[in-house]
Amino acid sequence: MIGASIPNEHEVLHVRVTKAQAQANREHIVETASELFRERGFDGVGVADLMAAAGFTHGGFYKHFGSKADLMAEAASCSLAKSLAGAEALDVPGFIDVYVTREHRDGRGSGCTMAALCGDAARQSDEVKTTFAEGIERTLQTLGDKYPTGPDAVVGEGRKKMIDLLSRAVGAIVLSRACPDDSALADEILEVCRAEMLGSLPVDEEVV
Repeated sequence: MIGASIPNEHEVLHVRVTKAQAQANREHIVETASELFRERGFDGVGVADLMAAAGFTHGGFYKHFGSKADLMAEAASCSLAKSLAGAEALDVPGFIDVYVTREHRDGRGSGCTMAALCGDAARQSDEVKTTFAEGIERTLQTLGDKYPTGPDAVVGEGRKKMIDLLSRAVGAIVLSRACPDDSALADEILEVCRAEMLGSLPVDEEVV
């Protein structure tokens, strides 16, 4: 356009830094939301509280997200991906040993999104449910391929076993968390379920 000024190098750099900072701010909000949602539930965290925890004003929320539901889906996707990255480094017995523990049970904000929020997700939009379904599917694929099956196992047996095993692992954490923190039952549920799950793995084929 005639007469339009050409941005100088400083102005171009400022724009780039601003965009980069905006992206960093968005990621920080998602990370903060991911932890708070797991700790308090989707309905237990308001937008104002969430933004305050992230260090921003309430009004800044809608510069990054169209709605709280959008953030819920993105935060869940983020935390599910992180959980999956941790599972990728484990075999099935190792997964059970790490997952069905008191440490995981007590670490709500940093623990598995499935155990923390599947109950909440059941009451949310299809967008949020789809995010969970995709995360569950990726977890089943990752661990199902590692499930110790014999040479005569039918196709898909590992996946079926992992659906059962994952459901039991998540259920154990949910039941234990429903008990008071100092309850003997909270520990008993974890101990019994962990032992039973490990005992259900084929002994001869178990990965060490």
